[in-house]
Amino acid sequence: MFAALLSKVFLPLSLAIIMLGMGMTLVPADFTRIVKYPKAILTGLANQLILLPIIGFLLAIVFKLEPLMAVGVMILATCPGGPTSNLITQVCRGNIALSVTLTAIASFVSILTIPFLLSYAIHYFGGGTNVDIDLPIVSTILQIMVITVIPISIGMIIRRYKVDFANRMEKPMRIASTVIFILVFIAVVAANFSLIGEAMKRVGLVTLLLNLGTMGLGFLTARLLQLNFKNAISITIESGIQNGTLAFVIATTILNNIEMGIPTAAYSMWMFVTGGILMWQLGKRRVIETKAGVNVEA
Repeated sequence: MFAALLSKVFLPLSLAIIMLGMGMTLVPADFTRIVKYPKAILTGLANQLILLPIIGFLLAIVFKLEPLMAVGVMILATCPGGPTSNLITQVCRGNIALSVTLTAIASFVSILTIPFLLSYAIHYFGGGTNVDIDLPIVSTILQIMVITVIPISIGMIIRRYKVDFANRMEKPMRIASTVIFILVFIAVVAANFSLIGEAMKRVGLVTLLLNLGTMGLGFLTARLLQLNFKNAISITIESGIQNGTLAFVIATTILNNIEMGIPTAAYSMWMFVTGGILMWQLGKRRVIETKAGVNVEA
């Protein structure tokens, strides 16, 4: 009952509120600049849709995971960034517009890539098990719009007509986002408490390496391609913060296998820990530098 309430009511509502706050920090020019300079978008999408599944696949092979755990890792690796990545990007003061754009594009594209990649993974790791994957495309698109697009659009409209109010709300909304992040983390732990111990024992190391590896590769590729620090932050977070909710739904509802959801439970713990550390370190460092008079907008 609590888990259902968390996933169907509290979590979506919390994220929608966060998206509203983000919208009040954005103007249309934030998105037009991205369209004019697509290198950041292409880099982020390559990390999410290509490199992430490859890393997950290689880790499953190297660690010789049992079939159900291997498929579970691949389910996770095919579900790129959800709204939580936008939350973390906001607190870390990355490029929010880039983060939101990557989340939106990757979410839509993954509707096509998930069935293909998972069918291959199930065939490879499952010894030829024939499983048809039929994602609820319409409901998935509607969920993305309700949680991200619509609240952000409302926030941008508020900023367009109430600039002073939007500016005053920026700091309170950032604080509220951090508080919500902590509450969601506690709720996720409580809802999945029975799975956490088993998940960490069976795939704890693999999921930690997946999280750190994708984040590290995201930052490295961004800097090698000479993207600025704000864009690098966004790509790093988008590469390592996955849509755990969608992954868990695919494992438990579409594939009807609770064990395949175990890697998602483990990854969610690491994701919140590493995301929290980034929020703490980047937020604190940037605030200190601002008070010292240093230009932090790299």
